[in-house]
Amino acid sequence: MNMIDANSADADIWLAVRNEDKTAFNLLFSRYWGRLYNTALSLLRDNEASEEIVHDVFLNIWLKRNTLEIEDFKNYIISATRYHIYRELKAKKATQELPAEYNESFTFNYAEEKLSEQTLREQLSFYLGALPKRCKEIFLLSRQENLSNQEIADRLNISKRSVENQITHALQYLRVNLKNFFLLLILLHMK
Repeated sequence: MNMIDANSADADIWLAVRNEDKTAFNLLFSRYWGRLYNTALSLLRDNEASEEIVHDVFLNIWLKRNTLEIEDFKNYIISATRYHIYRELKAKKATQELPAEYNESFTFNYAEEKLSEQTLREQLSFYLGALPKRCKEIFLLSRQENLSNQEIADRLNISKRSVENQITHALQYLRVNLKNFFLLLILLHMK
């Protein structure tokens, strides 16, 4: 078996964790703790709650290491942390007694929207990264630079029809892959 060190890929380290390697677990903990803590702190504005959430996420991963099927550790741990943050925000909302109903709604909804938007951006970036290079390039020219299909075709020396096909392909791919994410958001907002 290969030696695991700080330069090892997450997938290799996760495999070692599943094989009871505490050193590998500590590597993942060191690699992600700061980022997860900062994410929690930026949304909760509570040091203690942020630390507790990150520790709970890692504790759950260690306890369930033999049954968890994680394909992308980074995405998994970020999603797990966001879920815990969402639960914490929801719990705080339930226990707050604010005199004006709109203040409570605004405070919670702002944090929830910020969390949802950031999660959506990460998911979108992840799935865009999986598109073929040319398809991604065309899609970003269309959506981020607001170029028309003809302008994109002229810039890349390809037909307008090719641009349309690539944008259609990207939209279909994103629609299918982000469908479950949107469904989860809708379900969480219904509670």
